[in-house]
Amino acid sequence: MTSAMEVSGSLVGWISLYACLCTLNTRHGYEWNCRLVTLLHGLLCVCLTAYVGFVDGPWPFTHPGTENTPLQVTTMAISLGYFLFDIGWCVYFRTEGPVMLAHHALSILGIVLALSLGESGIETCAVLFGSEVTNPLLQARWFLRRLGCYDSLAGDVVDLLFVALFVLVRIGVGGRMLYCELISTRPSLTMKVGGAAIYVLSWVFLVDIARFASRKSRTKYQRWKQQHRTVEANGLSGKAG
Repeated sequence: MTSAMEVSGSLVGWISLYACLCTLNTRHGYEWNCRLVTLLHGLLCVCLTAYVGFVDGPWPFTHPGTENTPLQVTTMAISLGYFLFDIGWCVYFRTEGPVMLAHHALSILGIVLALSLGESGIETCAVLFGSEVTNPLLQARWFLRRLGCYDSLAGDVVDLLFVALFVLVRIGVGGRMLYCELISTRPSLTMKVGGAAIYVLSWVFLVDIARFASRKSRTKYQRWKQQHRTVEANGLSGKAG
């Protein structure tokens, strides 16, 4: 009952924040304001889940499937309210593809299961940390593109950090977390299957990221070659003159 009230309060809070931004920030469109909400949730979620895992405990790699603590419940309720808001927004405005919608749906299902079972909150918070730690960089990339500043050193740094964090945390650390979840006797089979599904989805994202990185590298190389040829041509023209 308490968790349901917390989720309802979180959902109302995120919707209210979005509505306030749309009212006060009329110079920008709906997606701009939605991404501000997404950025805020990402930062808040990373801070809360980091505190849960590194300070409040228990350690998710050694204690998966343990009983939820009040802080874990609150953290999950805050994120569940956000994901409910965001999946509704994405469906209404049709801005995301099936992979992102599947990620949101799995996140919602995983949190609902952890709250309903009253256990596995620690590894759910760990998964939330891994999922959201790259989110601020993803939003920064979008804002840089909208501001016309993406094709710069800042854009390259954001992309590099995003790829590095994704591979290190979501694939590397996430793989270790899944292994600990699967070999432990405490988590339910449902939570194990859900964890495996989330991890598989991370690999699907990684394939898309690899394709993007390959395209960007080729584009930058072609641009560098063209600039190099232009410099050489200008140099030859100057000597001829």
